[in-house]
Amino acid sequence: MNSLLKTIPADRMHLWLMLVLTFTTGINDAVGYLGLDKVFTGNMTGNVVILGMALVGDTGLPVLGPALALVGFMAGAALGGRVLKADKQAWSARTTMLFSLVAVVMLALAGLLFVTGDEPSSAVMITTTTLAALAMGTQAAAARHIAVKDVTTVVVTSTITGLAADSPIGSGKASFRGGGTARRAITVLLILLGAFSGAGMLLWHTGGGLLLAGILIGLATILGAWHARVHRSII
Repeated sequence: MNSLLKTIPADRMHLWLMLVLTFTTGINDAVGYLGLDKVFTGNMTGNVVILGMALVGDTGLPVLGPALALVGFMAGAALGGRVLKADKQAWSARTTMLFSLVAVVMLALAGLLFVTGDEPSSAVMITTTTLAALAMGTQAAAARHIAVKDVTTVVVTSTITGLAADSPIGSGKASFRGGGTARRAITVLLILLGAFSGAGMLLWHTGGGLLLAGILIGLATILGAWHARVHRSII
């Protein structure tokens, strides 16, 4: 395995791993919105819009859940930024620690939902979405540090903008060969497939999607740390 990892450049490995994390964001947002009272845990733009509409009143939309998710996400992003503040390497022991924390939180929240039942109380739902948003904020900060272009792992609006603006019917600057079009298209497709998978897992159990997300994030973290260790041993 070490010999195989040595042949994979860091930028390519980081792209693959960030795409996996993008898929898990789709899962988490589907679970949060459909299973946990219309709260996004990764897409904070959605929460801001929901919160704005909810404040009008008589809309049936939640206020507390999206507000706490915003606070949680910002706290997680601040934590990630603080931990990686002086880190010069794209993937280091600190990066591994942050992604590991995200995986542990997801698995713990999945366990909470499995223990409390398929129809969680309001308190459990708010706790879950707030902590999941905190984890997603941490993930977003770590992904920002790794800096794979067009792949933030939590939102795709800017990716879709670049995809359309640089397309043949736009500026024509990008192509599927070296222009970033393929990467952008795959990113959008993966978050869509993640949302599809998260919605599908809800048919089994509310905690099923978070369990799958936690496992995938954990595997991506292990592979990323292993790859970084192998390449540092070469230098």
